[in-house]
Amino acid sequence: MMERGIAVVVEDDDEVRALLAEILSQSGFAVHPTASGHEGVEAVRIHNPDIVTMDVGLPDFDGLEASRRIRTFSDAYVIIVTGYVDEADALMGFEAGADDYLTKPFRPRELRARIGAMLRRPRIITPAPVRAVPGGPSVPAPAQPHAIVVSAEPVPPAEPGEAPVCCDFAHRGLTLHEDSRLAAINGVPVDLTRTQFDLLLVLMENGRTVQTKADLVRRLRNEPYDTGSFVSAGEERAVEVHLGNLRKRLGDSSRRPRWVETVRGVGYRMTP
Repeated sequence: MMERGIAVVVEDDDEVRALLAEILSQSGFAVHPTASGHEGVEAVRIHNPDIVTMDVGLPDFDGLEASRRIRTFSDAYVIIVTGYVDEADALMGFEAGADDYLTKPFRPRELRARIGAMLRRPRIITPAPVRAVPGGPSVPAPAQPHAIVVSAEPVPPAEPGEAPVCCDFAHRGLTLHEDSRLAAINGVPVDLTRTQFDLLLVLMENGRTVQTKADLVRRLRNEPYDTGSFVSAGEERAVEVHLGNLRKRLGDSSRRPRWVETVRGVGYRMTP
């Protein structure tokens, strides 16, 4: 079977760890199982995985702290897999930098589906001409754009002060390059998680058109808007948490937004 990438499993229960490793291996991943928070963080540092499954109740420090540490150097997708079912626990996981939350016992098919949805999020090849955010000011394209080659590996952060050679969207000093997964404010790179980048991309693509929380959930699943698929209250709340974290990364304010505006009771859109 062709390998889909690298996965790190962080789980102290021997049986669950073996099950997760088997599911991921059968799905085409090269799997590195670990049994503690410290081992998991170091495995992510060494192997640079695409996917990390993270238990919460670990013997040294908990999975939330491990997720926070991983987020300081990796943009791997992190899925919390735990027996805790309280919504507050899920929200703490998202705030720690996790991209998804799955409760035990889980169905292998559901885990595969969630991982597949994450990995289908587009992130490849050549830069397109610069587009202004719909409803926002236009920005001229560079005279001589350079070709960019992007692999499936996470893109390393740019050096301080180094901006992308061109961008796909620009709005009030915020620029976004979809293919290289780079964001910058006035030329200074901004470190976003994959989920934060994907949410910002959807909002900049749609400009002043309001995106409901359900719209954003479906985009994160890589579904069309009009599927009518079920979106739970927990998933909508997770979008709120991710948007809050995105604003923090941008240094934006919900009360006096520079970029992301809340339309109360409806959803989100970019500012004028």
